[in-house]
Amino acid sequence: MTRARTTLLLVAVLALFVGVAVYAAYATRLPSYDDPTPLDAKAPAGLEAFYQQDLSWSACDDARCAWVKVPVDYAQPDGETTRIRVAVHPATEESTRSIFVNPGGPGGSAIDYAKQMATSLGDGVREQADVVGVDPRGVGLSTPLTCLSDADFDRYAAGDPDPDDATEISTFRKDFAAIGEACAQGSGDLAAHVSTVEVARDMDVVRALLGRATLDWFGASYGTELGSVYAELFPDRVGRMVLDGAVDPTLDNVESSFAQATGFQRALTAYAKDCVTSDGCPIGDDAEAGVAKIAAFLQQLDAAPLDADGGRQLTEGLAFYGVAVTLYDKSTWPYLSQALKAAFDGDGSVLVALSDAYFERRPDGSYGSNMGQVISAVNCLDSPGGLDEAAVEAQIPRFEAASPVFGRALAWGALGCSDWPIESANPLPEIDGSGAPPIVVIGTTNDPATPYESAQALAAQLESAVLLTREGDGHTAYMSGNQCITKAVDTYLLDGTVPDDGKRC
Repeated sequence: MTRARTTLLLVAVLALFVGVAVYAAYATRLPSYDDPTPLDAKAPAGLEAFYQQDLSWSACDDARCAWVKVPVDYAQPDGETTRIRVAVHPATEESTRSIFVNPGGPGGSAIDYAKQMATSLGDGVREQADVVGVDPRGVGLSTPLTCLSDADFDRYAAGDPDPDDATEISTFRKDFAAIGEACAQGSGDLAAHVSTVEVARDMDVVRALLGRATLDWFGASYGTELGSVYAELFPDRVGRMVLDGAVDPTLDNVESSFAQATGFQRALTAYAKDCVTSDGCPIGDDAEAGVAKIAAFLQQLDAAPLDADGGRQLTEGLAFYGVAVTLYDKSTWPYLSQALKAAFDGDGSVLVALSDAYFERRPDGSYGSNMGQVISAVNCLDSPGGLDEAAVEAQIPRFEAASPVFGRALAWGALGCSDWPIESANPLPEIDGSGAPPIVVIGTTNDPATPYESAQALAAQLESAVLLTREGDGHTAYMSGNQCITKAVDTYLLDGTVPDDGKRC
């Protein structure tokens, strides 16, 4: 993950396009569900009131939901509290386990993701396991971070992702710092306490309140980092854990930015090679020349944005996100072709619409979530600091060589959180998960957002990990349609059979 305004959201934002599992048939029949009894076990000192609180469960759409109270600052459990929202989709037969799910982000709604996973996990798994979505603190239905207004975030998202001179660099940095200032003003102390460590501690509170001795986990993208941190903090409480589309938590600001530059360029090249084999490909009939055409087009937008529907304009920043969002899944490549054809003809509307989908911007200008902002808050608490301007400029040639389309913008991402105004008290710990049972780490060879090398690295860091590989394109593996992956994951979640380390699908 990059650590600045150009961070690419590591979340399954393509549900609008991709046709991933949609919660439907299961909604017609809600299995019987006895409200859980908190685990009768000793709670951590000072946290008894949270681990043993009484919850009020009620029906919510097709699940059972409750509010859980947790401390804003675990170092001060008697201080301010915040609420997190929990949704449980009951097992279809007798429930013996609870599988917690998280789609990534940071900032994706686990409650929304649980609806998908409730119909995506294998029938055998669902017969015995509840699916649990917990919106992380600051996210979704949990008490959300309140930061920039919709209009101010519009301006931020449309801003120049690769500043060219001192004035543009100053604006770039001030705009990023303004998000943190707005979060602190709008959310108070919570803005300093949405770190991954604190979210992982919240998950353990919910685990106990659901009466489970161990936590089963399916995390995608950033959800792999959250799962890894949980395994580091509570290795003896890990059950069956799947980490799909793995993040490498050891990468610094430069290398995390460079990894994404490499990954997204790899995905764009795959798109280009596919496009030029079809009639009417907007980038021509030569893949390399086509990629260069896209890079030149983005650079032209810096000085001359295109008109789009509704009186809006396609800026370089919006085009950057509009192109990137289509690379998360091969099935959305036709949308990129459609958008590029329109843009080359002078109409920026389709790329603007794709950028809006990336950030969940609605037609009325409001946003369906705050993930475009909370991602910065979480990243800057997890990995504070970054490069200075001179160091970034020294890195730009390397980044441009790796990615002529995304390189400059992601190089500026290596500024990281050097301008973030909120101090971190809970940075990411070193992670090895010592003492945890086997953990399944999944990587996809052409994953743009979490490159395959990150899955290899995380599997090496976690002492009990096995690496499962999907050979193919797109972000994450389980819902890609690869039946080999599906069977391996479902079998592991069903009966604990661990895939062979190094298995390729």
